[in-house]
Amino acid sequence: MLSNSSEKKLSKLIAIGAALTTVFLISESVTDPVNVPKLMCLGIFSLAATGMIFVESFVERLKSSKVIWILGLLLLGFGLLSTLNTNSPLSQAIYGAYGRSNGYLTYVFLTAILLAASSFSRLDSLQRLIYGFFTAGIINITYCAWALIFGDFISWYNPYGEILGTFGNPNFIGAFLGMFFAAYFAFGISKGSSKYFKYSLVVILPVTAIEIIASSAIQGRVVGAAGIFIVGFFYLRAKYSAYVVSIYVFLGSIAGAFALLGALQIGPLTSFIYKNSVSFRGQYWLAGWNTGQSHPITGVGMDAFGDWYRRARDIHALERPGVNVVVNAAHNVPIDMFAFGGWPLFLTYLAIMAIGGWSLLKSIRRSKAYDPILVVLTTTWVGYQLQSIISINQIGLAIWGWVLTGAAIAHERATRTQLDSNSGSSRNLRRDSSQHSKSVLAAFVFGLLGLLLTLPPLVSDAKWRNAQVSQNLQQLEATMIPGYFNPQNSMRYITNIQTLENNNLPEFAHKYALEAVKWNPEAYDLWRLLFLIKGSTPNEKSVAIDNMKRLDPLNPDVTAIK
Repeated sequence: MLSNSSEKKLSKLIAIGAALTTVFLISESVTDPVNVPKLMCLGIFSLAATGMIFVESFVERLKSSKVIWILGLLLLGFGLLSTLNTNSPLSQAIYGAYGRSNGYLTYVFLTAILLAASSFSRLDSLQRLIYGFFTAGIINITYCAWALIFGDFISWYNPYGEILGTFGNPNFIGAFLGMFFAAYFAFGISKGSSKYFKYSLVVILPVTAIEIIASSAIQGRVVGAAGIFIVGFFYLRAKYSAYVVSIYVFLGSIAGAFALLGALQIGPLTSFIYKNSVSFRGQYWLAGWNTGQSHPITGVGMDAFGDWYRRARDIHALERPGVNVVVNAAHNVPIDMFAFGGWPLFLTYLAIMAIGGWSLLKSIRRSKAYDPILVVLTTTWVGYQLQSIISINQIGLAIWGWVLTGAAIAHERATRTQLDSNSGSSRNLRRDSSQHSKSVLAAFVFGLLGLLLTLPPLVSDAKWRNAQVSQNLQQLEATMIPGYFNPQNSMRYITNIQTLENNNLPEFAHKYALEAVKWNPEAYDLWRLLFLIKGSTPNEKSVAIDNMKRLDPLNPDVTAIK
């Protein structure tokens, strides 16, 4: 068991780290202002938390939480197996595809922070996590309000024309705000919340609702509505008979059925729920499923689905969403896991999330009163799972799904063993002072390791951005020399080669086009670029066409101009 002071430090560390991971951005100096910075934050804080666990209670945690630790280690093992067996570049498997950062390291960090959060034994530790979530929410609604009223002060590319928050995408901010809306309401209506918190509901909730609508993200509305329904269930359950609760659940189920039908273009809610992207997601899911089935044991590699979408898609995808519409994520986190690592990774991921859900159910059955911590954990956890079915594992959102799963496990244990914020033992108090310096040192050392592991893609991206701005040939070439602090990605090769070609440097474009297809022979766009550039020989063009047909077998004409 963690000592009282150490658990307090750990809970603060995770709360601050999760909030910072959600809101941290780097503008101007990098090409990806969202994902690479968030990966760095996640790495630093997750490994710092791991360091504290190792010093204080690693063996005890293994004994008291065997199942979640075993599953966590299995997930890391299966992810490593996938990484070592992928045909895609190792750097992509480790750091993830450009604009996604869903590589093996991301899941190492998410697993680490889940296990750390599951180690809590005090309810006030869980409350700190909730405050961290609220802090990230307040920062986002403030930023979005400013963007709506005065315009966005971050000069990033926004093809959506909607608010982006600190996620760089309206769907992600919509889902996050839906989770925040329900959680803030759940905490605010509890008896234990302060009068100032209750007063804030009058301002915070309407603003959040307006921003959810402004995001135009259907998932934000669905997550928010589902969260409010769950809050209503807990509130009625604490005050009224089972008969009243049963009627409420029945009516809510009918409303949910109409919402589902609306997503399928059936019924009166179609205009509120349905978007073309919903139909497209069906094709993305099918392609992801086909990808996993093609490699059922190891998958195709972490974040390698983009290299497989064309060859795994259905014939109907050529018409809708279209032959030239491609994605690098299945827009369904479980299916992405299946594509990444086959059945072993898929089932392990589902088992981890199932343990979180089962822990919440056991806590709910145990407590009949309105417990704001439990209600917030339930609404946000369910909200994350709902959005994960139709969305991407964006790091700023994913961190809460994994932290909340650990928190759900911790809540069930804390309430089962009757430990509360006043619990503790003389043994804990005696070891507080002796372990304080060790835990701080371990957090620093492990956090530094997290920084060293996540710094390469950030440094590399900053150098690439600088080369783009300067238009200096030597700097541009330097960004395509692989190294520890210069991991490559397909987007960089494509952009650089096009820049060289457009600036009448065909010999350089040709040189790096050949290097690019050697680096990743599974990337359709790299072969297409080799086919299109002026410097390619007829034989090279023929080889490029053969590979494009291999990677996009259903395409009737891979040489067609897009």
